Amino acid sequence: MTADEQYALSFGQAADAYDAIRPTYPREAVTWALVGKPRTVVDLGAGTGILSRLLADEGHHVIAVEPDEQMLAALRAKSPGVADAKTGDAEHIPMADASVDAVTAGQAYHWFDPDRAHPEIARVLRPGGVFVPIWNIRDGSVPWVREMSEYIGTSKAEATVRQLDDSHFPPYFEPTERFETHYTRPFTEDALVDLVKSRSYYLTGDDAHRAELERRARHLVRTHPDLAGRDTFDLPYVTVAYRLRHTG
Repeated sequence: MTADEQYALSFGQAADAYDAIRPTYPREAVTWALVGKPRTVVDLGAGTGILSRLLADEGHHVIAVEPDEQMLAALRAKSPGVADAKTGDAEHIPMADASVDAVTAGQAYHWFDPDRAHPEIARVLRPGGVFVPIWNIRDGSVPWVREMSEYIGTSKAEATVRQLDDSHFPPYFEPTERFETHYTRPFTEDALVDLVKSRSYYLTGDDAHRAELERRARHLVRTHPDLAGRDTFDLPYVTVAYRLRHTG
């Protein structure tokens, strides 16, 4: 198993905590990506169903696809509005050719093998269908958030979002349309530690590494001038979505 595969499959051990602490996505991003009308959507790398539930609430017929059985079990328990949940991944999508209108990937595309995933995603999309990778990224323009990243590190997601451009997706998808919005979510010190504990670099670390990441997160909250002495504070996010039309 490669390091990326180890990271990608690390979340199941913390499925319930992941579902509780990870942020959802702004509705305007989903409306923009899927142009508002109900569609049949495959949500790839669906995890515990955070994006799947939002898509279902917006009226879409959602089939969630996830490789980790523990995450999939949490999704099934917490997402009654999702039409179906299947074991699979971006390189092996358990759907027929040209069977869906859209494929989404919330906080997941950076784990895909593009050379194998792109033709597979294109295979299941109907002509004119869309592929929508979407991420919530911590807003590094805010000083304490930037310092947090220096303390505990950044993820592969941030690096992937910075690198994506129109050259990344042909020949299966047309040039990229991009949507960006900002929002905040309230946190406490303990909640911020729980967020750190839901990250792959924590879940794959040894006990000493995990303890050090927790210590750094608590030290930041207790000492940073923007956070010290506050019971709650807002963690700002940038939501970035891409809408890619299938060229077939």
